[in-house]
Amino acid sequence: MSEEISSGPAPENAAGATAASPTVDDVMDALSNVIDPELGLDFVELGLIYGVEVEDGNVQVTFTLTTPGCPIGPQVTEQIDEFVGELDGVKTVDSEMVFVPPWSPEKMSEDAKFALGY
Repeated sequence: MSEEISSGPAPENAAGATAASPTVDDVMDALSNVIDPELGLDFVELGLIYGVEVEDGNVQVTFTLTTPGCPIGPQVTEQIDEFVGELDGVKTVDSEMVFVPPWSPEKMSEDAKFALGY
């Protein structure tokens, strides 16, 4: 994952105050609210977030699903847009679903592996 933050002026929020761009950690924290409804675990713990880039308030999230046939792709995209878009300093959110490399259980955190019996 990379983090690119511009040194240009910070965007203004609704109150007119300036807001700094979020960090990759801020975005990852927000993405921990995106839950796989079948497994009951978040996308970060499941290792489904492949990349986050932040540049001048514009956020790019690359993610995958546990299988290409999984029907929750549009729901996940909406949740990513919602949760990341709520962060101060976010101007745009662009999420991209990819299947290369394919997801495997080895990408999960140790906590997720334990919860799912791996």
